[in-house]
Amino acid sequence: MLSKILVPMDDSDHAGYALEYALDNHPDAAVTVFHVVGVPSMMMGDAVGLSLEDDLDAAAAERAEPVFDRAREIAADRDREIETIVGIGHPARNIIDRAEEYDTVVLGSHGEDWTRATRRFLVGNVAETVSKRSPVPVIIVR
Repeated sequence: MLSKILVPMDDSDHAGYALEYALDNHPDAAVTVFHVVGVPSMMMGDAVGLSLEDDLDAAAAERAEPVFDRAREIAADRDREIETIVGIGHPARNIIDRAEEYDTVVLGSHGEDWTRATRRFLVGNVAETVSKRSPVPVIIVR
């Protein structure tokens, strides 16, 4: 039986599906929603924007709030409560580093019928990396 579940979320539909899955299939587990901000990109936009903030933690929390609001709505629809935490930096690395504190990680993956290379480049890279390197079992929800 799972008692602690980590659900990494961004603003995608598939992340919402992952949270729904965790809440619906593990009603007795404590669920923590984890959002990572400051994701490095080719243009370094989000990461650079965060680095210019006076209070990095407050800025990260503010950027995570829309994702957490959505997560709280999903949980409230199921009469459940969730914990929320914010990470800063690369999503896969943050998830893997935090995973050992939980029984499992439940994360979303795109289910669209894209070519394999495109899917892995755009989204599957985080899910694939976490599933290969996580110290705990990983459930990928489509």
